[in-house]
Formats: sequence, structure tokens, C-alpha cells
Amino acid sequence: MLDLTQAILNLGFLAGAFTLGYAADRYGRILIYLLSCLGVGICGIIVAFAPNFTVFLIFRFLQGVFGKGTWMTCYVIVTEIVGSDQRILGIVIQIFFTLGIMILPGISYWVPNWQGIQLAISLPNFLFLLYYWAVPESPRWLLTRRKREKALKIMRDIAKHNGKYLSPHYSEITVSNEEVSNPSFLDLVRTTQMRRNTLILMYAWFTSALIYQGLVMRLGIVGGNLYLDFFISGAVELPAALLILVTIDRIGRRLPFAISNIVAGIACLITAFLPDDLPWFKTTVATLGRLGITMAFEIVYLVNTELYPTTLRNFGVSLCSSLCDLGGIIAPFLLFRLAAIWLELPLIIFSILAVVCGLLVLLLPETKGISLPETVEDVEQLSSHDGKCGKKRKHRDTNTYI
Repeated sequence: MLDLTQAILNLGFLAGAFTLGYAADRYGRILIYLLSCLGVGICGIIVAFAPNFTVFLIFRFLQGVFGKGTWMTCYVIVTEIVGSDQRILGIVIQIFFTLGIMILPGISYWVPNWQGIQLAISLPNFLFLLYYWAVPESPRWLLTRRKREKALKIMRDIAKHNGKYLSPHYSEITVSNEEVSNPSFLDLVRTTQMRRNTLILMYAWFTSALIYQGLVMRLGIVGGNLYLDFFISGAVELPAALLILVTIDRIGRRLPFAISNIVAGIACLITAFLPDDLPWFKTTVATLGRLGITMAFEIVYLVNTELYPTTLRNFGVSLCSSLCDLGGIIAPFLLFRLAAIWLELPLIIFSILAVVCGLLVLLLPETKGISLPETVEDVEQLSSHDGKCGKKRKHRDTNTYI
């Protein structure tokens, strides 16, 4: 029942990737975000008061569906509404995710039952409905849907709040007369570079989620103080975010992405063969693995949004991250079943997956400093060795968007 409870939530994430990811590219980012927040809150309350296990599973699944819609759409909105020099803000978002992880064991310790914990993590979602008045629709998305005037109005509002004014050339923005097509999976694999990016990112999402969730759940079977260990494992993610902040705008995305996966893999392998009579050393190396996979998990968010065009961005990120949800579904079964054979066997599997991922991401294009691609053609012009597309289009990005 424990395995099924965790798996059904990730199954909901998977369903949300296909449905709400598509809907956000078709109907708008902010609409789907607000509907998702409402859905998470309502389903969370029903889960807390579910009369039986079947109802619990149904609404836990739905909470996963809407939960996927909240965090993916939120991340895409933030990425699209800032300039190329500020996209590192996506990593700052992950810091607040980490703070939530650190707060959670405190809630679990002081709240006497699981129903109370469920309400504590569900009710705040209703507060996010206030974002209707605070967060605008993505101007990039509006332009791809031929809603030029709405996009210009939002950009003027942003400029006004920043104490600036739009220069006259913004009024010259034109919208393509091409028919607006709705996103499909074939769009993600039709061309060479898009296909390579999609397959590698899918594997990276799968690996990051499987290892991340596996290492977190492993805390529950290795003994010790669960609340303290969970807090410490969450606190480790803070330096991971700081390491990313000081590296990706200096040396790029690709190298830290690869190194973090390889470090995580090596740390898992070493941890598996360390003797139990050195608990402090074993914990230190395992923590290094958690640090590495956390960095990889946070970087894949950023890279994924930068490697897809605006017309496919939310759908592409959601679809690639659906492999993250598949990893989350598999993680509890793999961890608990293999650990029953040998406690350290899951770490061997984690090690292999992470090292392979580290090598594969070296084949992705470097996205440091480039403009967000607007079309599939822009993505195809990206080289795995330089940022030609970004250099060529930089003037267009700075002239068109805030």
C-alpha cells in the first residue's frame, strides 16, 4: 500500500504532463496555473478526509495531475517573462523548493496525524489564486498566439513597474501570419536537433527523479532519526543551488550538468561498498551524492526550458519531465524490492544511471547567454559547440522582450 500510494501520485504527475502541459501551450500559462492551484487545494482536502483507501488513491492521483500543472507552468512563466541575463532566476525558484523540503519534517513532527500534514501542504494553494492580480500572462506566448496588443500592454505595464518606458521600436512588433498550430509529440522529434534534445532530456529527467526520490526514501530504511535526517538531506540542497548560481553563468550549463551527474553516480557507488562501522564517512559520501543529483535535477529544469521554442516550451518541458514522473513511479518499487535483496543494491543501479546521464548531456547544445528560441528553426541552428543562434538573435530578443 505504501508503494502504491507513492506511485499513484507520480502517475498523476505523468498524466498532468500530457494534459496540462499541452493545455498551457494552447490556452495560456496563467489560466492553467490558476486552475491547477485550485485543483491541488480541493483534491488535497478530499484526500485528507477520504472515507476509504480507494477514494484516497483517486484524489491523490488528481492532486498529482494538478500539482504537475502548478510547478511546470510556474517555471515556464518565470523563464519567459525575464530576459536572457535573468534566466538564472529559475534556480532561485528551486531554493524555495528546498526551503519547503526543510520545513516539511518540522510540520510532520509537530502535527499529530497524516490528515493534518495533508491539510498543511494543501491549503496554501488557495492563496496562489491571488496571483491572478499579480502575475501577467507570458508576452512570448501571447505573441505566438497572435495577440499582439495584449502582449504590448503587459510589456508596458512591466516597464512602468520597473520605472522604465518601452522604446518606440516595440510598437513595430509584428505577428506572423502563419497558422498557429497546436503542439504535438511529433514536433519534439521531427528534426535532428529537437529529437536529440528530447531523448537526452527525457533520460536526464528520468535519472534525476529516480535517484533523487530513491535517496530520499532510502533515509526511511537505513535507520537513524527520520526527521533530522530528512532535514539534513534537504539542507544539503541549499549549497547545491548556490553552486549552480556561481557556475552556470560563468562556465555554462552543460559542464556543471554533466559533472553533477557523474559525481552523484560515483558517490552512490562508493557509498554502497563502504563498511557500516564508518557511519560518519558513509553518510558524508551519501550526502555528496544527494548534492550532485540535486544539482542535476535543478539544472535540467533550466536547460529544458532553454532548449525548446516558445510554441512548444510548456508542452516540451512537461512531456520530457513526464519521464521524471515515470522515475518517481518506479523509485519506491525499485528501492524497497532491491533493498530486500541487498540494502546497497539500489545504489549500484543509481550509480550506473547517473554516470551514463552525465556523458549524454555533453551532447546537448550550450545555452549560456543565448536568447530563448522562438521557433523549431531557431533550435536547429543551435550547435552543441557554441551559441550561434543566441548570438545571431540577441538583438532581436533585447528589442522585443523585457
